[in-house]
Amino acid sequence: MVTLAAITQAAELLRGKIIRTPLVYSPTFSTMTGAEVFLKLETMQKAGSFKVRGATYRILSKRSEIGKNGVIAASAGNHAQGVAVAAGIAGVPATIVMPVWVSPSKQEATAGYGATILLEGSSLQESIEHAMALAESGDMTFIHPYDDEAVITGQGTVGLEILEDLPDVDAVIAPVGGGGLIAGIATAVKESRPAVRMVGVQASACPSAVDALRAGEPVTIESHPTIADGIRVTRTGVHTYPVIRDLIEEVVLVDDDEIVSAIVALLERKKVLAEGAGAAPLAALLSGKVPYRAGEKIVLVIGGGNVDAFLFEKILRKGLFEAGRIMQCIIELPEGPQSLPSLLTLLARENGVIVRVEQERGSPDLPLHIVRIALEMEVRSREHQERILTVLEDNGYQVTPVRVPHYSFFEFYHTIGE
Repeated sequence: MVTLAAITQAAELLRGKIIRTPLVYSPTFSTMTGAEVFLKLETMQKAGSFKVRGATYRILSKRSEIGKNGVIAASAGNHAQGVAVAAGIAGVPATIVMPVWVSPSKQEATAGYGATILLEGSSLQESIEHAMALAESGDMTFIHPYDDEAVITGQGTVGLEILEDLPDVDAVIAPVGGGGLIAGIATAVKESRPAVRMVGVQASACPSAVDALRAGEPVTIESHPTIADGIRVTRTGVHTYPVIRDLIEEVVLVDDDEIVSAIVALLERKKVLAEGAGAAPLAALLSGKVPYRAGEKIVLVIGGGNVDAFLFEKILRKGLFEAGRIMQCIIELPEGPQSLPSLLTLLARENGVIVRVEQERGSPDLPLHIVRIALEMEVRSREHQERILTVLEDNGYQVTPVRVPHYSFFEFYHTIGE
């Protein structure tokens, strides 16, 4: 069993080999919620997530059992990089099996830590099965991403650090995939402070722990695509489930829109770049999914910050649009040398920052003397956006707001009536 004593021993073994990540107070999120909100920033950990803790402890604590050809793991992201870093710390070779669809940036990051990359499997489960077969035939040790007591023990060092930095913590909210992180934290926290409330957060697209708790045992579920791919695990671990059942007060679900809003809030308010799974605890708190009392000391475990750059661009744009910070609209106005300058002057007076302008002429549905203008603007808030729309309409402009973010304005416009 995973115990507080074992986690304390793990912390000693890991001292100086991993980063003791900061626990920071957030005035902004505290003001927004009425609680005292703290962020445990595993985004600043080696390889950008908590995964390196469990992998390093697993390898170092059982160094004599490692196969002569090193370690092998299967992962589409953080576990891959965590094992690669851990193997480098221990001085053993690492092979990582990744699904064929994994992004080039994640492949490059993992290889950059010294691991050998194999692309096998159309799903993560197929990659895991391939890695386990290679481990047996190639004299390598398989490192499970969460369902391993040594891995859980290593992740539990997050909980020890929280208690050291905030002994009077009232609640800890952590993401849940397979359950290794929250099982480790809960073991460390509850043995010392049984009154501390532990809350898990899953993506609604993959509620494996929620379904396991309802069924009374781990169950394999179907999942759907989610921005929180780090917690898209379709079955709770055999070792993690009893801890979740016995020590976690509640597991809540958040949707992708709530996660996107949390990612943007972390970046804008705290300058913290979090991946979807890492931002899930803040999404749960801000969306009201987690009940709390005013003044409670709440720790959010921001588990990782490894976001693909191209995906992050989409996340940021969607988040700003949903927050009312990006405004798109279609305006029809008469042709003429002063038509567009007059419109732009009006918008400038309302402090809308224009970032894109497109024009459409000669469309079959347009009178010959009318030009259709598509605008994208940066605005301060949804209220600012509504004020600009009102001013435009009061000045006689025919305006069609774009309520769903679109890169091709006119393609969107011409499908409205279809």
